[in-house]
Amino acid sequence: MKVAVYGKGGIGKSTTSCNISIALARRGKRILQIGCDPKHDSTFTPTGFLIPTIIDTLQSKDYHYEDVWPEDVIYKGYGGVDCVEAGGPPAGAGCGGYVVGETVKPLKESNAFYEYDIILFDVLGDVVCGGFAAPLNYADYCIIITDNGFDALFAANRIAASVREKAHTHPLRLAGLVGNRTSERDLIDKYVEACPVAVLEVLPLVEDIRISRVKGKTLFEMAESQPNLNFVCDFYSNIADQTLSKPEGVVPREIPDRELFSLLSDFYLNPNLEKGEKTRQNKQDAALDFAII
Repeated sequence: MKVAVYGKGGIGKSTTSCNISIALARRGKRILQIGCDPKHDSTFTPTGFLIPTIIDTLQSKDYHYEDVWPEDVIYKGYGGVDCVEAGGPPAGAGCGGYVVGETVKPLKESNAFYEYDIILFDVLGDVVCGGFAAPLNYADYCIIITDNGFDALFAANRIAASVREKAHTHPLRLAGLVGNRTSERDLIDKYVEACPVAVLEVLPLVEDIRISRVKGKTLFEMAESQPNLNFVCDFYSNIADQTLSKPEGVVPREIPDRELFSLLSDFYLNPNLEKGEKTRQNKQDAALDFAII
């Protein structure tokens, strides 16, 4: 199985991806996480350092793919998760999507690409071009990381559009959304009402999730010395279990940009209207229950 994790820049994709990878490994699966960001920091928390990228390795070997061995580019991380960083061109030059293809190529030629139960692609930011959508060419599922905010859901909708586009030519499905570090989910629920898609999990607003990135540790590793974090790990384990169940997923029908803008902005601009609708619905439900009784 191959899973591509997307979401707005800074939403917590890498932190979430690493913890899902650990949770999958704890289910006895062989996991390879591929960081698809020129910053090459996707696998920082499981490895504890910025590992050399495939592009770095190819450059050192004058791009002779036949001279690249799995042990040159695959690094063992916490929990037995294998890690690879694609790297990328210098800032302002080249194409990130091209680099993803160059990353997969030596892994395929060495057969390493086929030795894992699950390969997880952690992909940078919003989908703004076909290059950034390249990992979807390999994926069976896409998972979108969001929060309960306007910008993250707007980006999620654009990613959903990319999934729909790629699904024309690939057996790709959107597994669902993951809400990251949020105490509310009302705007997420508003979005999925208009664009039906599963919400796999909503992670709590826990500061240690953010701090784990700074410490260079996954939540699972931190929980070894801080047992109070085990409950947070359970959220990631739940996402892993749903992924392993091979969900049916959906080919999403994204909401047109202007319609989505109105939907999300109205939620903020007319909060009393939203609350009034909920109150009316609650009263109608209560009246119906009373009538049934």
